[in-house]
Order: sequence, then structure tokens, then C-alpha cells
Amino acid sequence: MSLPQIVDRETWLSARTALLEKEKAATRARDALNAERRELPMVEVEKDYTFEGPDGPATLADLFEGRSQLIVTHFMFDPSWDAGCSSCTAGADEVSDGFLRHVNARETTIAYVSRAPLPKLEDYKAERGWTFPWYSSFGSDFNYDFGVTLDPAVAPPAYNYRPLDPPDAGEVPGLSVFLRAEDRIFHSYSTFARGMEMTGGSYYFLDLTPLGRQEEWEEPKGRSAAARPAQPDFAE
Repeated sequence: MSLPQIVDRETWLSARTALLEKEKAATRARDALNAERRELPMVEVEKDYTFEGPDGPATLADLFEGRSQLIVTHFMFDPSWDAGCSSCTAGADEVSDGFLRHVNARETTIAYVSRAPLPKLEDYKAERGWTFPWYSSFGSDFNYDFGVTLDPAVAPPAYNYRPLDPPDAGEVPGLSVFLRAEDRIFHSYSTFARGMEMTGGSYYFLDLTPLGRQEEWEEPKGRSAAARPAQPDFAE
């Protein structure tokens, strides 16, 4: 493997500051993209979906766990498989309790959904030591309706908003976002394929939701706004 060029500090600093300008531009572009995503129109979910969870049957509303937003990771696990998809497993391994707490604090729930029957999901979850909520959509239309189970007998196969030519069938990865307003549920966003690489830490997941990061400053009790420390814009 070849190494990058070795230079003196001054030459390195010149190259680093030039790259910094591109990094700032990418950050500003991402901020603009996130704002545009938050303004996407939504579609009301009118179909009743039933899932199987550790506490029994659950509706889509139940998956919110009382919060305003729901991010569903469509984990590839076909009912005939004995183990989950290896790449989905690698991503799930990174979901820590701290990550879940940070997202939950922003009125957002993370849930995993797969077509495999619940006993298979529970066994695999225990084997991996995962703590996030995981539900089975076995027997429902959920995976088909949200584009992560392809079956020509159900609908012409399409993935990432494009028809597949030649047609394909089976499980594919994806992520879907929902917003709950009182007793109504709306589908706001879904991403597939390399679009899922936009995720990372908790803020990156929140960037996919209608309410975003919800970072408005709240003054600590007994502290005036004049005492607020300056918040530099590191992107500038």
C-alpha cells in the first residue's frame, strides 16, 4: 500500500486549509439538504399494520412508544433464514444504549422491523446482545408497501424509487421515518441503498426526521440570556 506524500509542516498546512474550505462547503450543503428534507410533504398512513413484538401484537402507533417520531430500520431477515443479513448486523452492532437515549430525548424512537418470525428475531437479538426494539412484520404488507421486500407476485419490483431491470426478488435494506400527530400517522421519508450511508451518530438519524435535531437553546434555571456563552459557528 502506498502512503500519502511526505512534506514539511508549511506545505501540509497549506493543503489542509485548502481541504478545510471544501469541508465547510460540504457542511453547508448538508445543512441545506437537511432543511429541504424537513420540508418534504408527507403521506398519511391509513392502512392498519400489525407487528409481533416481545409484548405481543403491536400497531404502527405502538412502535412510537408514546413519542412524536419513529425511525424504522428495515433489517434484512427473510423468514426462511437462520440469521440476519451480515451488513445489517454490522450496522445494528453500533446501536448503543447511549445512542438510543439521545434519540429518545428528542421525541424520536428507533425500531427495527424484519419479516422473520419473532422467535428468530429474539434469538438473534439475544445472541448479539442488542437492546433496541425489534418487531416482526411476518404476515403483513408492511415490508412490501415500504419497498424492502421485492416480490413480482405482489408488485413490479422497484428499489430506491426505480424499477429493477431485470426484475429481482427478496429482501433489501432501507430506513423509513414517520411522524405522529395525535391519532394520525404520516410517512415523511424513506431512504435506500447508499442513501443509508447518510446516517451515523444520533444527530445524523435525527437529520432524517421532520423535526430535525431540535437544538433550540434552553436557558438553565436562574441564568440570564446575557450569561450565555458565545456559540461559535465552526462551519464558517
